[in-house]
Amino acid sequence: MSIIEIKNLKKIYNENSEIPVHAVNGIDLSFEQGEFSAIVGPSGCGKTTLLNLLGGLDSPTTGEIIIDGVNIGDLSESKLTDFRMNNIGFVFQAYNLIPVLTARENIEFIMHLQHKPKKERLERAMALLEAVGIGDRAGSRPSKLSGGQQQRVAVARALASKPKFILADEPTANLDSKATEKLLEIMEKLNREENITFIFATHDARVMKKARRLIKLEDGKVID
Repeated sequence: MSIIEIKNLKKIYNENSEIPVHAVNGIDLSFEQGEFSAIVGPSGCGKTTLLNLLGGLDSPTTGEIIIDGVNIGDLSESKLTDFRMNNIGFVFQAYNLIPVLTARENIEFIMHLQHKPKKERLERAMALLEAVGIGDRAGSRPSKLSGGQQQRVAVARALASKPKFILADEPTANLDSKATEKLLEIMEKLNREENITFIFATHDARVMKKARRLIKLEDGKVID
C-alpha cells in the first residue's frame, strides 16, 4: 500500500512572468512504506522543490499530494503544520540544529511541541542518541560536535516524532567520506530494522549506491 501518492504535480515559479520556471512539471509517483529511495538528477532539475512539496514546506501550483490518505493540499496552514510535525521528519544539508540547545534538547524539542511528558521525551531522546551512536554526546551543544555528529543528531531529531517517513535533502553534502559512510549505515539500519521510509534528494554517488530505488529527474520531470 502506498504511503505517498503524487498526482500530476506541478510547481511553477514566476508563473505570470515572461519566463516562468517549471520546477516540477507534471510528476506522478508513489512511495511504499519502508522504501529507501533517492531522487537524483543535476542541479536545478527539481529535486529539492519536489522534496519541499512532499514535506508541505511549499505549495504546488497544481496537482495532489496524498499522504496516508490525507490530501495535504486540503489542510489549513495550522492543520498542515500539525500534520507535518506528527507525520514527517526532515534532515537538511545544513543540519539546522538550535545552537543554544544540547544534542539531547534538540531532539526533545519537537516532542515538547507535541506535548509529550518530560520523562518520555528524555527517554526517547537518549534512546535515539544511542541508536545513532553518540549517546555520550547528549550534553554537547552543536558547536562542540563535528559535522558528522551534528548530522546524526539531525537524524535522531527527525525520528523523535515517530514520523511516517523521513525526507533527507542532500544530507551528506557537508560530510567527509568516513562520516557519510557511517551516517548511511545508521539510516540503512533504521530503515531495515524499523521499516522507516527514507526519501533522499541527492547527487551524491555514495547515497545513490545505497538506495534501493532511484528516481531520475530532468527539467522537473521523471525520466527514469
